[in-house]
Amino acid sequence: MGAPHTDAPGVLATQGTESAGVTGGSGFVLWFTGLSGAGKSTLAHALAPVLRERGCRVEVLDGDAVRTNLSKGLGFSREDRDTNILRIGFVANLLARNGVAVITAAISPYRAARDANRRLCEGDGSAFVEAYVAATVEECEARDVKGLYAEARAGQRIAFTGLDDPYEEPAAPELVIPSGRETPAASLGRILAYLEERGLIRPAHPCRDRSSPQSPRPEDSR
Repeated sequence: MGAPHTDAPGVLATQGTESAGVTGGSGFVLWFTGLSGAGKSTLAHALAPVLRERGCRVEVLDGDAVRTNLSKGLGFSREDRDTNILRIGFVANLLARNGVAVITAAISPYRAARDANRRLCEGDGSAFVEAYVAATVEECEARDVKGLYAEARAGQRIAFTGLDDPYEEPAAPELVIPSGRETPAASLGRILAYLEERGLIRPAHPCRDRSSPQSPRPEDSR
């Protein structure tokens, strides 16, 4: 039997600053969703330091690290995938309601689980921003430097989202990031502009903000 597909790797949590820069001291959840290799981790890890520069306390919850540290033992059935995503949502909600800007980066393929996390966070008074990182299978496969799509097509990876397991696109996301057609820097600018417009983060200081991300992370170039 082939190896199961995993969500994009990253860190479970990153250290934040002591002062909360989130407007009014309230946290929020920015939920990146999209296919493997769409660019979720690249954007999450580019955004986090920019938010810290603006005084936010920031935590990043990323797919593989969550499975290793929080969801060890879960498989890739729909039930197990939903359990994993709901666990991420539970932790994200706890952090957000304590004034943290939370960035999640996991495929989160099923709409019902994402919507359940939205209800949880909004029910506790935190903003939930769903950001659909919209790259096609062909675009993700073209930059699949680790060969995961090739392995899936060869039957070496089972339940691979977008090929033999479904991905349910968001019905009404707050943000659509066309990562297959724009640079990470342009995507990051789009995200920051939205967060500012919503009043979720402070406007940039003209001499301090650095919004250009570093080179794409290898795991999100696949």
